[in-house]
Amino acid sequence: MARRVVGLTLDNLDDLTTRCRSCVLWELDPMSGRRAHDRGAAAAEKEAWVSAALLDWGSCGRVLYLDGEVAGHALYAPPAYLPGETRFPTAPVAPDAVLLTTVDVRPAHRGGGLGRVLVQSVAKDLTRRGIRAMEAYGDARPGAQQLADSCTPPVGFLLGVGFKTVRPHPRYPRLRLDLRTALSWREDVEGALERLLGSVHRGRPIPVRAPRSTSGPLSPRGEAV
Repeated sequence: MARRVVGLTLDNLDDLTTRCRSCVLWELDPMSGRRAHDRGAAAAEKEAWVSAALLDWGSCGRVLYLDGEVAGHALYAPPAYLPGETRFPTAPVAPDAVLLTTVDVRPAHRGGGLGRVLVQSVAKDLTRRGIRAMEAYGDARPGAQQLADSCTPPVGFLLGVGFKTVRPHPRYPRLRLDLRTALSWREDVEGALERLLGSVHRGRPIPVRAPRSTSGPLSPRGEAV
């Protein structure tokens, strides 16, 4: 089984999930996001945002493929590019960090460590660009422990891949990852992935590991996207 992680571009933008492809929760302020959804223009606004980010800043996402099939993606950008961040009670992100907004692994591939692979790929990209850290707003709802259809990664997942809480909150804590720590995972991640792919080849079950939109209250699920 071949694995490939590539940068997000306009050419592969449609490989995002339908929900995420038309989500402008992060990319627009609440009022602009509501207007975009009312006009049915959210997908066009998302494409415009990706285009501008690529021109002004560079890669703002990673897409993971297994044997040519989309298995997941991650999105990230400096907070200045993400006016939707103001929705969160633990904002703002530290000035030296990039904001990891989304880590999404497709249902058929969840539980095998691919979310961690995506985070490491983001870390490698940011380190090459001289960035020291990334931060994320976690979903702290009870039971939100694995990557699912959410606008924010579960706190349990973020803690499991090395993030540490820098501003607690009962619903949306802010967490931070030193990128030097993330890059030290390389051998562990590659070994885990080899075991995962080996299990698939042998037909054995894959072991499960714990690892803009509206002007109203932030929704962590599809209702906000």
